[in-house]
Amino acid sequence: MTKLKNKNAIITGGGRGLGKATAIAFAKEGINIAITGRNETVLQETVNELKELGVNAIYATFDVSDYEAVKGGIKSIIEELGSVDILVNNAGIAAFGTLNDMKVEDWSQIIQTNVMGMYYVTKEVLPHLIDQNDGEIINVSSTAGLSGNATTSAYSASKFAVIGMSESLMKEVRKNNIRVCTLTPSTIVSDMSVGLGIANHDTEDSVLQPEDFAELVVAGLKLPKRAMLKSAALWSTNP
Repeated sequence: MTKLKNKNAIITGGGRGLGKATAIAFAKEGINIAITGRNETVLQETVNELKELGVNAIYATFDVSDYEAVKGGIKSIIEELGSVDILVNNAGIAAFGTLNDMKVEDWSQIIQTNVMGMYYVTKEVLPHLIDQNDGEIINVSSTAGLSGNATTSAYSASKFAVIGMSESLMKEVRKNNIRVCTLTPSTIVSDMSVGLGIANHDTEDSVLQPEDFAELVVAGLKLPKRAMLKSAALWSTNP
């Protein structure tokens, strides 16, 4: 079993939802954490919670869709943490509408955030993992990246792209002792899914919770280094 205590992790979109649940699960394993996001107040509140669990926790406020902001933010994080061992690319946005009705700028922003944002962050972190010949990258896609549906063309396109990019990267960096995992969860109760009207906070027993996702991430990281969780789809047991 891979030991996680004292490793350093970066989690994008780590202030709430899946990202926050993953950060808390990591902290309970003794992992030091840097979270990123656009809302500094939310990030600060989450960092305070993480510090109470006895780990070093910091944050950087930036939009992953802005490459210059990503470069500066990741640089400051690694300088403060000293190194990075784990990257969780979780930040993402969603909006639904028919291909014809959705505004061009909304379609473009989903691709810019979900695809280019993941690329930007990975591009800035990856050289550090390659230099130390070790590391973990967890990329969050979605079941919408496995099958398109009416009104999800932009979101599905972005999440299909994430799978392709992630699997290609996995084959590139295996030689560098870097494991890349692509996760495709179905609907999880979060601020985003609630805001989109596809989940609500009163469905704890019937819809996936952020903590379920976090448990899967930790389990994958704990696998012996000879083993790699290439991909996993997380579904609710309730149809």
